[in-house]
Amino acid sequence: MDYRSLGRTGIQVSPLCLGAMMFGAWGEPDHDASIEVIHRALDAGINFIDTADVYSQGESEVIVGKALANGKRDDVVLATKFHGQMGVPMGEVGDPNQRGNSRRWIIREVEESLRRLDTDWIDLYQVHRPDLDTDVEETLSALTDLQRQGKIRAFGSSTFPAHQMVQAQWVSERRGLGRFVTEQPPYSLLARGIEADVLPVAQEYGMGVLPWSPLAGGWLTGGYRKGKELPESKRRQRMPARYDLDSPDGQRKLDAADALGGLADDAGLSLVHMALAFVMQHPAVTAPIIGPRTMEHLESQLGAADVTLSTDVLDRIDEIVPPGVTISSADAGYQPPSLTDPFLRRRRTS
Repeated sequence: MDYRSLGRTGIQVSPLCLGAMMFGAWGEPDHDASIEVIHRALDAGINFIDTADVYSQGESEVIVGKALANGKRDDVVLATKFHGQMGVPMGEVGDPNQRGNSRRWIIREVEESLRRLDTDWIDLYQVHRPDLDTDVEETLSALTDLQRQGKIRAFGSSTFPAHQMVQAQWVSERRGLGRFVTEQPPYSLLARGIEADVLPVAQEYGMGVLPWSPLAGGWLTGGYRKGKELPESKRRQRMPARYDLDSPDGQRKLDAADALGGLADDAGLSLVHMALAFVMQHPAVTAPIIGPRTMEHLESQLGAADVTLSTDVLDRIDEIVPPGVTISSADAGYQPPSLTDPFLRRRRTS
């Protein structure tokens, strides 16, 4: 594989990043099977692995740690994330201080991630989501301290709106703190909203971009076509809004996925390869995060690193899903309270 610079860090990473969300109870519960997938990815040239504390409540990090034992750790750029609720199953309410972006939680949780990953350092430590209850200076200060202590090498954000990316850069400059060097946004053929602002901002500040869900949570694997029975997926149980075919957004996504599948057929490509190549080909993107659960999933995605889409194919993609358009808000990854809380956008009357 041809390696790419991770923003301006000088770290070189493969053009595909192996996401570990599906290793553990959320996907493949067999640790040995997951480790085999990780080792196959490393053998194929992938040197970049991304996980998070919240994935299967730490189990994913444990599996990754096992896979990188026996000398493999030094050759891998290892990324993980914090922010999500820990200590309880997904969707349940737990201790409010076992989540978020506060110094108190960051300093505690990085030690837990280091323990689960069985490593002395994390190459890229990422804020999984914005936290409106915590000043970004508090977060950046704690991360800077961890970087100076050598526990993390660099830090970044995930699913931050463009204005919060800019705000964080300004705070870093004004306060003499380390800065976010990467952003991990949702980006796919069906979710192109970040092309309007997030990607240009990342380019302006020299940030690496690591898109998550480049296959739109399975919508771009070829299984979501008109007239076909939907594939089995645990993700539909965890994130039903993204798979609701009775909703107008769901129908529009199915129409688009079907049209994109037809375009891939015409181009002599698998839809998986076309979808991944589209994301990789954007000049702001460093490496999309693939999230295989099985060896078959991984093998179907590896070849995308060798695909370059023609101008004609890219133009036809733009006709199906115009630039800057995210078909369903459920695929945006983060909806600020200004959109979800009606009282924040309606003047109160007495």
